[in-house]
Amino acid sequence: MLEWFMKMVMSCWRPAKRHSQGQDGTDRQDPLLWGKDLCTHAVGEFSYAVVQANAILEDMSQVETGSFGTFVGVYDGHGGPEAARCVNEYLYSSVQENVAEEGGMSCDVLRNAFKETEDKFYDIVQKAWLVKPQLAAVGSCCLTGVVCSSKLYIANAGDSRAVLGSYSRDTGTVIARQISKEHNASIEEVRNDLYAKHEDDPQIVVLKHGVWRVKGLIQVSRSIGDFYLKKAEFNRPPLIARFRLPEPLKRPVMSAEPECSVITLSPQDEFVIFATDGLWEHLSNKEAVDIVYSHPRAGIARRLIKAALQEAAKKREMRYSDLKRIERGIRRHFHDDITVVVVYLDPKLLNKGSGTADHISSKCPIDMPKSDRPRG
Repeated sequence: MLEWFMKMVMSCWRPAKRHSQGQDGTDRQDPLLWGKDLCTHAVGEFSYAVVQANAILEDMSQVETGSFGTFVGVYDGHGGPEAARCVNEYLYSSVQENVAEEGGMSCDVLRNAFKETEDKFYDIVQKAWLVKPQLAAVGSCCLTGVVCSSKLYIANAGDSRAVLGSYSRDTGTVIARQISKEHNASIEEVRNDLYAKHEDDPQIVVLKHGVWRVKGLIQVSRSIGDFYLKKAEFNRPPLIARFRLPEPLKRPVMSAEPECSVITLSPQDEFVIFATDGLWEHLSNKEAVDIVYSHPRAGIARRLIKAALQEAAKKREMRYSDLKRIERGIRRHFHDDITVVVVYLDPKLLNKGSGTADHISSKCPIDMPKSDRPRG
């Protein structure tokens, strides 16, 4: 079986190409990897990159500058791209509206924006139920960060991760600090929380093939979407059988509510890495922070992804140069879609206040390749 699989993979490899980067940000040596090397935001610079593994890219991301500061979003879709695309389209505008209503940024602003985006996707799923019931099993992890004056607001639902990179001038060391909580059943604390909330359900978390899953179906316990595990109306035909529970859904077993924290930034806080779980599967927090700190800013997000891909290839006892030639879809057997945004923080700009720059969307948009954009 393994021999047959490797033959199939070999048939999909392309001949080696010389390294170059296209005008659209794609890496000509690896056409599934693209990004922008360095852009500006309200209080510094940022670099982002994406590598596609699935047949259809399920990740989305954005960096926006508003009157309150800089907004960063990384959305890791699963089951399909629709939920991540919905989040990418509606979450930021919802944050803007809530900031205007509340008179400033807060965790409540972010929680309300998550709820409103969840409601927006619910409407989409409900309207499409009879013609596209599979949308009920589509969801997206959602990690956001907002730099507002000298504060960093982090809101997360799912297993993407934000890591703060700081330099201690007292000790001369680089510090990696994880600043988001993950919601994955592989984490004992998450399992214990699920057991506590569902004492009457011994099957709330099930170990299948060595992986802990909520109801034996999904690893994450929080997300936007995944209504088949939140609302009984969607856990029935015409949804395909493998997503339907053997007993009626009494109450939601997943949540869209993010965990939110607020960090007061200091001059030693130099950058934040926002990334989907595909990066952290292969790099530790400290390894990622050390890479960012020890290399030039331009192209740093792309460098992080390449480091992760090198580790993924090593785990399969293959060369990185061979991994890069594998087609999307087949590539998913080796690594996940990975999205990385590295946000550098300029202490001088932080001290000036929130800023009102509006050049991010027009000069440095985060776009997927034209060939992968939704049609219609």
